[in-house]
Amino acid sequence: MADWGGVPMPEQGQHDRGQDPEREGTEDERLRRRAQFLRELREARELRDRVRPRRARAARMRQQMRMRTFRW
Repeated sequence: MADWGGVPMPEQGQHDRGQDPEREGTEDERLRRRAQFLRELREARELRDRVRPRRARAARMRQQMRMRTFRW
């Protein structure tokens, strides 16, 4: 096993996923946690937009400009 700055690096082809069956859980649990995270993220963005409407408007304008200049 290689060592980098005191932190052991995983062997070739070895990753954190799938190594610990208790930590892995089921696919349904993972999707539920992901959906909850995305809901909270959306709520946080909406709150930020309400608190700072000028900044939100400027961000929307920048995004529109990016989309106008983007070439498909």
